[in-house]
Amino acid sequence: MKKFNYRFTKLTLIFIYIGIALCVVGMGINVLTIATSDIASEANPVYRIIQYVLMFLIPVVLLIILISLLTSSYYAIDGKTLKTSFGIIKSKYDINKIETVLLDRTTNKLSVYFNDKVFIVIVVKEDWYDEFIDALCNANRNIEFSINSKEKPDDDENKTK
Repeated sequence: MKKFNYRFTKLTLIFIYIGIALCVVGMGINVLTIATSDIASEANPVYRIIQYVLMFLIPVVLLIILISLLTSSYYAIDGKTLKTSFGIIKSKYDINKIETVLLDRTTNKLSVYFNDKVFIVIVVKEDWYDEFIDALCNANRNIEFSINSKEKPDDDENKTK
């Protein structure tokens, strides 16, 4: 199975790392709050316990989601399926249903079109485009590969009047 990691933008990575830091800080504040509060002196401690459980649950769930985005975001091609994974969200596509792979040089996007008029955009390093296309075409020889190249502007448009 050939695996290609998802390429995040720098801004997205910054937000993910800030989110991880905020989750850790939030859990630390929650521990401090629990350590300094006196649950036993309350008339009905059930509500306070539920509050503390939720205060821990939310940052832990967010931390799991953010870490899974970093560690488990990829595209994988095995013999019959194209697997996409974006953190905890996973999808499978039948390679035999792929009609076209299009590399658009004007936008520098790699798109995979299926026979049911659905398409996905592949977000990997530009250096891996050739390897990804080769892996797809090796899995299914009927896939058509095309490139939309950058066009030069017409000379008429460049002339000043």
